[in-house]
Amino acid sequence: MKFITYQEGNGAARVGVLHNHRVFDLVRYTDMLQLISAGLPACDAAGEAIARGQGIAFDRVRLLTPIAQPPRIFCIGLNYADHAAESNAKVADVPTVFMKLSSSVIGPGDEVVLPRNSAEPDYEAELAFVIGKPGFRIPAAEWQDHVFGYTICNDISARDVQKATTQWTMGKSFPTFAPIGPCIVSCDEIPDPHTLDIKLSINGEVLQHSNTKELIFRVPQIIEHISSVTPLEVGDIISTGTPAGVGMGRTPRRWLKPGEEMVVTIEKIGELRNKTKAEA
Repeated sequence: MKFITYQEGNGAARVGVLHNHRVFDLVRYTDMLQLISAGLPACDAAGEAIARGQGIAFDRVRLLTPIAQPPRIFCIGLNYADHAAESNAKVADVPTVFMKLSSSVIGPGDEVVLPRNSAEPDYEAELAFVIGKPGFRIPAAEWQDHVFGYTICNDISARDVQKATTQWTMGKSFPTFAPIGPCIVSCDEIPDPHTLDIKLSINGEVLQHSNTKELIFRVPQIIEHISSVTPLEVGDIISTGTPAGVGMGRTPRRWLKPGEEMVVTIEKIGELRNKTKAEA
């Protein structure tokens, strides 16, 4: 199932399922967090909605970010060996975890605002997963019990702000710095998240291209590590890291500029498109 949050015309945000280019409304759920909390009954409701044959054409709706206010956004840094190398960093013995603030979340088609107080805005294509079942000190072997589904995150980063200290959250959390979407694909459609093609292009030029098989710390280890410290909550988003090709790792360095379109594509999930603009 591809679960979406969408808007028709000037209406309120609604939750639905996307199937064969049609959107089927799931009226019993007020938002995505409620749907995720429902678990299997939500998938059953989606199947029933599709079976009834109702729905509206996909081109009549505007996609919003699947979860507008996720409880938390955890990110894994330097989780591809080639990206660690281009960042002049050694591969860590444990996952490097930092946060992006929920206030930075935007959806597909929304504009990324390049802040006045950063001269080094950068892009990062990442596979993200959404927690569906809460848990504390979750064994790696039980990871599948806790994942609801998968989405795309573009971890926009102000490198000069990020590198000014050893703490990365501030440089990662400007408004609009967390494009997430276009949907959440339920875990039954992606039984193994470690075999997915991932790439990012800007204005048609491919700048990142890899596969999630190259992840250093995979989803089971990430879940076990984070939950060993803090209980995971329903709706938490965990972004798994980016491969090589970011602007910071290029020679010459390649920073985002106003008027560019970023497209992150991940196999079995889709495309996340966002344009950039300068802060007014």
